[in-house]
Amino acid sequence: MTIVELRQYTLHPGARGTLTELFEREFVTGQEAVGITVGGRFQDLDDPDRFVWLRSFPDMAERARALHAFYYGPVWQAHRAAANATMLDSDDVLLLRGPGFTTPDGAGPVVATICHPLDAAAFADHFEQHLRPELTAAGTPPLAVHRTEHAENTFPALPVRAGEDVLVWFTVGETAPLPDLSAYLKSAPEQLRLASVPRRS
Repeated sequence: MTIVELRQYTLHPGARGTLTELFEREFVTGQEAVGITVGGRFQDLDDPDRFVWLRSFPDMAERARALHAFYYGPVWQAHRAAANATMLDSDDVLLLRGPGFTTPDGAGPVVATICHPLDAAAFADHFEQHLRPELTAAGTPPLAVHRTEHAENTFPALPVRAGEDVLVWFTVGETAPLPDLSAYLKSAPEQLRLASVPRRS
């Protein structure tokens, strides 16, 4: 298990293409060069002004080192003005523990399901005993399950959402309808329907 950031950016209208082109051209290799594992990059199918992506680190200390190296390094410094000009909000970030996620080659749409449990342990047990088998039997097995990482943010220049417990998983294809989970969750599950950003060759 690694430390994973699930990042959701709200962009200025019409700016997503500009950001994704810049991201794929500069920021994937720029982050990988300092030891960051860049995972899936997605367009939100229900919001043309939202960009969703993941990155991961071996641990929180390495996260601090790698983020400092990237954000104070030459790639971000050269392109940050252009990137920031596309964004209205970049602070919607969940800090998680899990395997990370990249869409398998040739796969279709992705659904990210985000649940806020009333009791994290009870919901994790229900998920493993009941929900995972039900979704698997329906043909959309949960992939890359993540849980909240409660460690202190080691790079406070970039905020993360604090004081939340979540369980997040990914499915490929149109996911099966979820059963009633109101006995376990604070609110209805959030499901992000996503399309992978084409990778640069």
